[in-house]
Amino acid sequence: QKSSRALLLKQWDWRQANCTRSWRAIHTVPVASMTFDSTSTLLATGGCDGTIKLWDVVKHYCTHNLKGSSGVVHLVQFHPNTDLLQLFSSSLDCGIRIWDLRSSQCVCVLQSHYSAVTSLSFSPDGNAMVSSGRDKICTVWDLKTRKAKRTVPVYEAVEGVVILPGSTDLAEIRVKSKDLHFITAGSKGVLRVWEASTARCVYTQTLPSTLPSASEEDENDNPRSLTYLFHLPASARLATVTAEHNILLYQLPALTTQQQFVGYSDEVLDVKFLGKGDSHIVVATNSCQLKVFELLTNSCQILYGHTDTVLTLDVFKKGSLFASCAKDRSVRVWHMDSDSGQVRCVAQGSGHTNAVGSISCSRMKASFVATGSQDCTVKVWDLPADCSAEGGIHQLTARATEKAHDKDVNSVAVSPNDKLLASGSQDRTAKLWSLTGEGTVSLLGVFRGHRRGVWAVCFSPVDQVLATTSADGTAKLWSLQDFSCLKTFEGHDASVLKVIFVSRGTQLLTSGSDGLVKLWTIKTNECVKTLDAHQDKVWGLHASRKDDKMVTGSADSNITVWSDVTEIELAEEQAKQEDQILKQQELSNLLHGKKYLKALGLAISLDQPHTVLTVIKVIQKFPYFFLLFSWIHSESVLRYCVVWNTNARNCLNAQAVLQVLLTHLPPEELLQYQGARSHLEGLIPYTERHMQRIGRLLQASMFLNYMWQKMRVSCAKASAPPCRF
Repeated sequence: QKSSRALLLKQWDWRQANCTRSWRAIHTVPVASMTFDSTSTLLATGGCDGTIKLWDVVKHYCTHNLKGSSGVVHLVQFHPNTDLLQLFSSSLDCGIRIWDLRSSQCVCVLQSHYSAVTSLSFSPDGNAMVSSGRDKICTVWDLKTRKAKRTVPVYEAVEGVVILPGSTDLAEIRVKSKDLHFITAGSKGVLRVWEASTARCVYTQTLPSTLPSASEEDENDNPRSLTYLFHLPASARLATVTAEHNILLYQLPALTTQQQFVGYSDEVLDVKFLGKGDSHIVVATNSCQLKVFELLTNSCQILYGHTDTVLTLDVFKKGSLFASCAKDRSVRVWHMDSDSGQVRCVAQGSGHTNAVGSISCSRMKASFVATGSQDCTVKVWDLPADCSAEGGIHQLTARATEKAHDKDVNSVAVSPNDKLLASGSQDRTAKLWSLTGEGTVSLLGVFRGHRRGVWAVCFSPVDQVLATTSADGTAKLWSLQDFSCLKTFEGHDASVLKVIFVSRGTQLLTSGSDGLVKLWTIKTNECVKTLDAHQDKVWGLHASRKDDKMVTGSADSNITVWSDVTEIELAEEQAKQEDQILKQQELSNLLHGKKYLKALGLAISLDQPHTVLTVIKVIQKFPYFFLLFSWIHSESVLRYCVVWNTNARNCLNAQAVLQVLLTHLPPEELLQYQGARSHLEGLIPYTERHMQRIGRLLQASMFLNYMWQKMRVSCAKASAPPCRF
């Protein structure tokens, strides 16, 4: 069920993903909350006008209109015992109202909270209830006496509370007694288990060691804070929603993370394939967290470590190690376990004095990473040989630092043999550096020619050339021998942000600020394909190791995975051509054998209007033409008639076919043909012109006949004998 600001309620079939029904909500202002009862036949909606309405979902009408709440009704919930017919609600006065649905009256107001009540949870027997609020307390209620039994201070703004089922063994989270226990979720971003009788926290969820603990000052802005908590009893799981719109599923009784789903990615700044067989993608968004998606299930791991926005990523050759850099001036190396798929940080380093905006990994083996920063320097970091082994986080040290450009370094790239390094900068130049084993970086040459800043650099995997892209809207290929520009690719209407080599170095893929991804053939300088799937800057562009897939990420928050269908399209085209040749031969055989009826159907299927017209001219001479042609109810024939009718030589054939169609097809069926109205409108002017021409011809023939008759009479009089009278 869904409500909208248009004051409509919409019922959806989530399996088919379509709206089955829509009706007016009667509320005079938007609906703020809604819930179903346990039978899913009653729906309660709380409005911003302070009223609560109940709906019979089966019979589609409003059953109750409950008035008396003060302000926005932000919480409505049915009592789990349907025989009681009770509804609980809360509004701006922070009280919990109990409504008797038999009398449509508020029978009680439970007062305990001094801030908004955020959640209610009922015990399995329905006699107890726990309420949570942003006043950092939870209240345990006895619903028989309708009084508070205990107030539990939880020291955080609580957004969700769930009473744990008593029938489950929860010893793993230190629940040993059968007393009432409940779980809270709130601004600290962790799940905590409380014992109601003693108001004591018996278990606190353990966060990964890379997560900084939330202090009192930053609780309000904590991205890990939980905004919703829901119990899934059928699968013994808990679902939570974070402030960053991520859905996390925890398995009871151990509260282990089972699945994570990311609901909103903000701007995608970079994306790379990851894992064995490119089974995952790692994504950098406008956030300090990294997200690793499993492509098969869309399940996501959220990686914490950086303290500011992650700007770019790169993956080592084997695909299990990758590196990231961020605005926090740090570099991190991460490792994915090949069996479990879990990712952990194995190394980190810092040394830049400004945001690190580019990173490139060594290509031959995982030995170093190179970074470029807004501090105009390039650094090369050595990796420990055993950095992927179990243990702590290694500290990276920079073996070389070089003042590379006069402005921000936007991109760095390591050559396939790990001996060269390229850098591109906002100063409109790209530079080539030598990486020596002594730990020094020496300049080999400068690539000059772009009119604006260079956004990306990339080495060819097969040739000694370098590709660069720039804010001037062009991509260029440069020779590594003499640093001359070999080719320029023009086609983007805005800055070209990324470039990669594909098809074994014979083609280029570029992405730009115009939201387009273009495929270029290097040999011909031609853009052979333009992919338009994004509405904003395409920052992320990466190809799989097998060169059969590509992934793009854009500032429009969309991540798109593309498949190379070149071979499939070639196979389909070849099969189509073979089928066309066979059908063409069959058509020739049918025409030679004077099997015109079958030839007509085959010519229509081959979309050959000239052959169709030839066959029609032949069978039109037969007296049973209408009988032979009456079986054709084809949209193609109607389309052919429009073309034939434009030529006076073929108009009679077109009109004969049109007569058959109009005779044997009712107008309703004829109008169902695609483009039937436009085809019929195209027939009218030429048909009128042909009628006028035939009318003039008929008048001329009648005048000729009149003259002929007159001439015969005159000749008869001239040859008659003279009158003897």
